[in-house]
Amino acid sequence: MSTQQTPSTAQLTQEKGELSWNRDRGGAVPTLAAALLGFALITLDASVVNVALPSIGSALGGGMSGLQWVVDAYTLAFAALMLSTGAFADRAGASRAYGVGVAVFTLASAGCGLAPTLAVLVAARAVQGVAAAVVLPASLALVRQAYGDPARRARAVAAWAAGGSVAVALGPVAGGALTTAWDWRGIFFVNLPLGAVALALLVRAPRSRRRPAPLDLPGQVTAVLALTALTFAVIEGGAAGIAALAVAAAAAAAFVRIETRRPHPLVPLGLFRDRAVSVAVAAGAACSVAFYGVVFVFSLFFQQEQGRSALYAGLMFLPMTGLIPVTNVVAGKLAGRHGPRLLMLLGQGLAAAGLLVLLVVDTATPPALVAALLVPPALGCALTVPPLTAVMMDAVPAERAGLAAGVLNAARQVAGGLGIAVFGALVSGGFVTGLRASLAVGAVLFGLTFLATLRLGTRR
Repeated sequence: MSTQQTPSTAQLTQEKGELSWNRDRGGAVPTLAAALLGFALITLDASVVNVALPSIGSALGGGMSGLQWVVDAYTLAFAALMLSTGAFADRAGASRAYGVGVAVFTLASAGCGLAPTLAVLVAARAVQGVAAAVVLPASLALVRQAYGDPARRARAVAAWAAGGSVAVALGPVAGGALTTAWDWRGIFFVNLPLGAVALALLVRAPRSRRRPAPLDLPGQVTAVLALTALTFAVIEGGAAGIAALAVAAAAAAAFVRIETRRPHPLVPLGLFRDRAVSVAVAAGAACSVAFYGVVFVFSLFFQQEQGRSALYAGLMFLPMTGLIPVTNVVAGKLAGRHGPRLLMLLGQGLAAAGLLVLLVVDTATPPALVAALLVPPALGCALTVPPLTAVMMDAVPAERAGLAAGVLNAARQVAGGLGIAVFGALVSGGFVTGLRASLAVGAVLFGLTFLATLRLGTRR
């Protein structure tokens, strides 16, 4: 699994006239530090909450569906708006957009920590997700603008991406430590000083130039409605779920109709006519379903089924998450040497096999053994994501690379949110049985994308 986000269209655009302040080396380092800290914050909040979920449930109630919304409110808002916030960063200027995003994220974190009810917490998490969707493209745009020299810029972007990888690795451990030593509210309050530091560093960054950028508001609204309604249908079920499913279908149909008629669509549907694009998006979605879904259900498994502390549960994820940044780097190098398709096949095969081996887990399985068995699926995802990104980028013209990257990243985030919804619905009917059903779903998804990748080699 890779935490590195590929630049969107807005992040890839760059005017020569804007490079005048790139020579200010005194401002480049604080700009990079601010961008890296903001990216690490929004990445951390995607994973730090999972280990705290049992404590949140004990304090605020809400059952399994409520805990799913605590995670998915953030993930879905982040994913659904990621497609248009790059254009917003262009129109407002990267530095202004970043400042607004970090400020709103920090205030929303305070709202999460002070939430008196689960409904307030979910609403504040959604606001966090909206702000995170603004911070991501703006932070990378700041890095690109701060370094005019291509070599220095490449090192800066690598450092920015590494910050996100480290945040994912530390997320479960940090969540467990803060929940055990303080309270579940601590995982949100810790964002306040970090957000303040990011804003203080931003003062040293020169103002970014505003650029005209088209916004597809009808497409954005229908996309949000379709994804939210679909997630509601999966989590809530029953008559309300059926009604939500009908709303999702209607919104999705409206989205497709809008996107086929807009001069500057949010998602150019013609991209998916290329088999490589479809396979890359599907494989990325499978990785997100497996990774985020597994972290979600095993966070509950260690605490609710095995009676372990939040800190203990967080430490059990360290072997799988700690190897991800290294594996991402190795996968990129191997893909360059042997081609991306071979690495995708190897990664998806390893992930599927790892999920099937996890089927032996039950409440009596030693936690250390479970932690070891979680490593192969994570390594499989980490091997798959860099080469599938390369496949996606190779399949589109250079001028559409940023747009394609935005589509890929948004699809991965949406899939992660839906994976949590599906896995949570399965375990709510009986944990161990639902856990095994969830793992089987993940393995089947990887089997399908493996076959699609295999066919890709015979067609291209």
